[in-house]
Amino acid sequence: MLKAEDVRLTTLVENTSPNRGLLGEHGLSILVQAKGFNVLVDTGAGPHAVGRNAAALGVRLQEVDRIVLSHGHYDHTGGLAEVLSVMRKDVDIIAHPAVWEQKGSSRAPGDFKYAGIPFRREELERLGARFHLTPEPTWLTDDIVTSGEEAMTTDFEKVDPVLALKRNGAIVPDPMADDQSLFLKTDRGLVVILGCAHRGMINVIRHGMQLTGMSRVYLVVGGTHLGPASADQVSRSVAALKDIGVEQIGVSHCTGLPQAATLAREFGRSFFYNNCGTVVSLPR
Repeated sequence: MLKAEDVRLTTLVENTSPNRGLLGEHGLSILVQAKGFNVLVDTGAGPHAVGRNAAALGVRLQEVDRIVLSHGHYDHTGGLAEVLSVMRKDVDIIAHPAVWEQKGSSRAPGDFKYAGIPFRREELERLGARFHLTPEPTWLTDDIVTSGEEAMTTDFEKVDPVLALKRNGAIVPDPMADDQSLFLKTDRGLVVILGCAHRGMINVIRHGMQLTGMSRVYLVVGGTHLGPASADQVSRSVAALKDIGVEQIGVSHCTGLPQAATLAREFGRSFFYNNCGTVVSLPR
């Protein structure tokens, strides 16, 4: 099990940037460093932010050992080509097979706006990407594991109905089967790294507890997708977080400012806004 002091999280890309010299954009990228093993969760939306911010924060992307894609939307994959160009080496990219579907949104019959990966797979493979596509959890080390496909078990969380796929010319709802997260087993408890939690933050946390056998959840960080959620879902999510006993929560990206304010009010000193440039070092 990882010692807490050996874990460090650095948010390279997020919607907001309170730090001079860092570029904020609608996207997310979090570097997870754990006892010499470096995992990059997502790469932001555009071709510049992740590389620029990494350099400004003293992060060497060349030292990344694995890349994990939380799902196949552009705002989590748009920096892939830049990251690979900077790394200049072959790197394993862990993702669900559905990341390569034609993903987007549909707000009216016949309407479809593409929002998937903005690259061809072959282009990324030429830059060194080695895609490992599986719906199953992938243990990167003895204490770090991807969620794989996340079960939806709560009765109050659902996939945003505007999310859609284009299949054989037809527009269909996107079940977000590719939504996945990263879990770290530490002596302070479970650490949960969310991309967007499209399948529900509470579903994800409970999935991680079952997968890892951890009953204590120390930290939850990342996008919660509470922005478009109903007031009832937000309220029940807060209650579930308290029931689980989450000790620290840092939200990002798709959480929504009013929803983040609710979490801040409910969790007080246990809450922080995880924006661009945030560095989290776990206490001993």
